[in-house]
Amino acid sequence: TEVKFHRNLGWSVSGSQPKPPPGMAVTDFFAGEIATELLKILINISRKSCFCKPSAVQLIASIEELLPIIQEIKYSGVELPQQRQRQLDSLSETLRSGLELAGKALTSGRWNVYKNLQIARKMEKLDKQVRGFVQGPIQAQVLADVHHLRFESAERFDRLEGSARRLEQRLGAMKIGASEGGWLEEAVKRVEEEERYEGSLVTLGVGMELGKRKVKEMVIRRDDLGVVGISGIGGSGKTTLAREICRDDQVRSHFNNRVFFLTVSQSPNVEQLRSKIWGMITEMIAVRTLVVLDDVWSLSVLEQLIFRVPGSKTLVVSRFKFPPTVLNCTYELELLREDEAMALFCHSAFGQKSIPFGTNENLVKQVVDECKGLPLALKVIGASLRDQFEMFWTSAKNRLSRGQPICESHEIQLLERMKISIDYLPEKVRECFLDLGSFPEDKKIPLDVLINMWLELHDIDEEEAFATLIELSNKNLLTLVKDARAGDMYSSYYEISVSQHDVLRDLAIHLSNRESINQRKRLLMPRRETELPKEWERNMDWPFNAQIVSVHTGEMREMDWFKMEFPKAEVLILNFSSNEYFLPPFIDNMPKLRALILINYSSSNAVLLNLSVFSNLTNLRSLWFEKISVPQLPEATIPMKNLKKISLILCKIENSLDQEVVDLPQLFPRLSDLTMDHCIDLTELPLSICKMQALKSLSVTNCHGLYQLPADLGKLNYLQVLRIYACPTLKKLPPGICDLVWLKYLDISQCVNLECLPERIGSLIRLEKIDMRECPQIRNLPKSVVSLQSLRRVICDEGVSWLWKDVEKAMPNLCVQVAEECFNLDWLAA
Repeated sequence: TEVKFHRNLGWSVSGSQPKPPPGMAVTDFFAGEIATELLKILINISRKSCFCKPSAVQLIASIEELLPIIQEIKYSGVELPQQRQRQLDSLSETLRSGLELAGKALTSGRWNVYKNLQIARKMEKLDKQVRGFVQGPIQAQVLADVHHLRFESAERFDRLEGSARRLEQRLGAMKIGASEGGWLEEAVKRVEEEERYEGSLVTLGVGMELGKRKVKEMVIRRDDLGVVGISGIGGSGKTTLAREICRDDQVRSHFNNRVFFLTVSQSPNVEQLRSKIWGMITEMIAVRTLVVLDDVWSLSVLEQLIFRVPGSKTLVVSRFKFPPTVLNCTYELELLREDEAMALFCHSAFGQKSIPFGTNENLVKQVVDECKGLPLALKVIGASLRDQFEMFWTSAKNRLSRGQPICESHEIQLLERMKISIDYLPEKVRECFLDLGSFPEDKKIPLDVLINMWLELHDIDEEEAFATLIELSNKNLLTLVKDARAGDMYSSYYEISVSQHDVLRDLAIHLSNRESINQRKRLLMPRRETELPKEWERNMDWPFNAQIVSVHTGEMREMDWFKMEFPKAEVLILNFSSNEYFLPPFIDNMPKLRALILINYSSSNAVLLNLSVFSNLTNLRSLWFEKISVPQLPEATIPMKNLKKISLILCKIENSLDQEVVDLPQLFPRLSDLTMDHCIDLTELPLSICKMQALKSLSVTNCHGLYQLPADLGKLNYLQVLRIYACPTLKKLPPGICDLVWLKYLDISQCVNLECLPERIGSLIRLEKIDMRECPQIRNLPKSVVSLQSLRRVICDEGVSWLWKDVEKAMPNLCVQVAEECFNLDWLAA
């Protein structure tokens, strides 16, 4: 018997098929045949290293339990009652859909994580249905001699109940980087491979190679040219070319490795950029310096950022060609030639440089031609067509061909063409892509902020949120950026952020703004303005139905806000640049607000005014403060019983969290995740933190003044993640840390003065990973480390790795990884 897949009809069984015995219903017979064929396919899936393998193994066990029952019914020769016949009809339909589902699993591409997750979950649901037949009506009504199935079915239910726990464990391992590989690792690795491929394209492509040669000549061979430029349409590869110039050995040698890359964007903080550029140029007098200014939009801004100092040179990258009075010379970037465009497209669509054998070559060429040589369009549209049927390709080609020509004056047509890649996404994935327009251009989006926002808005769990993230990455619709500190293949959830090409951000905003302003799901300010948009004010008499509200301004005073109603708002993002900020009064009119994100882009911490808005945020689940002076909340503040996450980044803590000032356990009774990063005035943690019994993750990183941890830290009974990274003043960990019996991840890396691990560390029986890179004062290990029965990974420096060698012999599942040295200050420009 042969199982075939028909694109329009799904899976079917063909070949020689026996006839059903006399007295037996046709349904009974085919239920058995389908179950047999389904079992064959599931066995093939279980032999693959694929996402659906665990679900397939579960289903195999269930089908194997079911087959003897069906066989007994088949050959009993008994006329079945109508009710039982309906049950078997339903079983047959269930198995038939399972056969189709298994076929999809067998042919699904490895990189399509989102689709594979959906298939795996459907297979788990199918497993429940099949076992429902085994345990329920069939078992009760058919045979007395299969009573043993009751016990086996109970075992299967126990195993299925454990599947939810396994999903949670898999997600937990991914978040802390405890195991090799995993979704995020594969996705980040793919991004790095893409970057290397694009670099090779710059070297091999005739057009890009010509551009590189001409720009290099302007930069290193023309001393008379102090300010030069690269111009071209959005998505044409300007930034790729500029970064290749920065990496070029001859260029770096000419400027003694003093090559700096800065992104300006549509909403720059000019004073910060001026100060940074001046420091770069004057740091070493009489030494050549190259400053690259990427994504420049305004002539007036550019004129403020140019310093004509002997020995320094400025390379300006922009969609616009600025006048020769400002730029001495500009290279206008040419689009990719036909062969280069085909190679890049095929890499995105097929994973190779040419059209695969047996593919409709003419159709592929037509699609490539419609991308008009734009690298971004080739990458995104190619990735959107990967693994799709020919009918899907034809539809995309037809829609592309109906668009107007792309040119510098028709960037809206570029967005319309790129829209095709969004239209074919699953609905929830598409909505998550559109959410990316809520963040400022050219800024890294913390992964934690993005994932948390998706959880609140789209009724998905963390696993589906991560699958969505990787789906968008695989479609080239966002870029996963690994913290340079990681430098290895075992990076954790906390070391990854998200960035997006400005054309793709423009696309997200363009698609979000198609509805009337009061009906939009996302109310967005595309760039920083001095005041709220006039369009908002004109429509303030009617409620706004936005779920996400994103504001981007400078300083805001009480009189700068006006009354607005947001009955459906769940996420509020406040981006601003000032030393003082009056919180919007309309927060009181956001009864469903779940996530509040405040990010200050000025050079000093902002003082918040109008704190009374915090008094009634009873539904708030997450709070993100960045470069804020953490306020003392009003005494009338109602306990935030739903708040689970607080992140304080680059904040001034002062005494705002002291036990005398605020009762943290009473105010935040369900807080499970607390992060404090780059809070330089933090010298010790408030003692009341140790009473926050719901806390599962505590992250205190880059807090250079932190000199001790609370002695009672071990009272955090459910803590799973403890990150004390880059706290150089800390010398000891409290002995009580060994009482954290649920701890899975301990990060003490770059605690350069930490002297030792606690003697009783072996008590941490669930500890899976220790990150202790750059801890040079630790010269021995406690004897109890051999008792760390769950430990799977240790990351450390070469000197410390020798201490773990003997331990590794006694713990065969332990992997000791020597970290690469990394000296990178890119985070300063973030």
